[in-house]
Amino acid sequence: MNHGKTIELFFVNGTADDVVTAELSNWNAQAIRIPRAECRNPKQEHVTNVLQGVGVYFLVCQNDGGKEGVYVGEAENIHKRLCDHLRDYDGCRETYYWNYAIAFVGGRLDKALIRYLENRLVSILKECGRCDCLTQNTFQNIVLKPSQIATMEEFIDNVRVVLSALGNKFLAPQPSATITTQTFKCVGRDADAKGFVSTNGFTVLQGSRIASTTVESFRIRARGYYDLRKRLEADGTIVDCKFIHNFEFSSPSSASAVVLGRNSNGNQDWRASDGRTLGDIQQ
Repeated sequence: MNHGKTIELFFVNGTADDVVTAELSNWNAQAIRIPRAECRNPKQEHVTNVLQGVGVYFLVCQNDGGKEGVYVGEAENIHKRLCDHLRDYDGCRETYYWNYAIAFVGGRLDKALIRYLENRLVSILKECGRCDCLTQNTFQNIVLKPSQIATMEEFIDNVRVVLSALGNKFLAPQPSATITTQTFKCVGRDADAKGFVSTNGFTVLQGSRIASTTVESFRIRARGYYDLRKRLEADGTIVDCKFIHNFEFSSPSSASAVVLGRNSNGNQDWRASDGRTLGDIQQ
């Protein structure tokens, strides 16, 4: 049984798009989101003090019109490590430009534990498939006691809750259908896809086939959907015209447009097994 959780968010400089700290009730760790411009010299001394702790962190790269990129790291002094990243970029030793960092410190972490966390978080990030993982290497074969592993897995669960509260979904698993989930089909041209209405939009199921080509007007009349389709093919979500894993779209129309390779009204093009449209059922 899932129980409610209480999160306290503090806008350090008075605005939601600046430094934000987050604390989850009954958890002895703290999260802090800090913009790139604040990392070298935070305005508040206690922000620097928090960031000098041991923990794990995410560097979030917001790409214009493209897929978000996220780097996962660990450090015994996160503030120093963030400054190292800035210097590496300035010196052309790091190629990605990150917009803000989210760090998790505390929880009686040590080097072995943060290496375990980094490795697991990278694995989860890749499994979720919501962003590009920029971390190349992690420490493998970290030996922990079963009790330590259980504690770290609970830590990860809390990280996912806090990230979601901060508006970051990159560790949220793609929705999955159950035996009671009503599914819909989208068929046309040579496409044959199946999906369902999910919490944040519409999810197309693994194995669904998209049209092998797009109509000539798609790129002009629905450029956003055209670009999304190209991105999903480029990042491996769609391979040989098939979805490799479940993927959640923001709306039924974006899902059907990608599937059919043309502009689409998802309420009309997704149909239940009895032939009724999604729009008819949702009325």
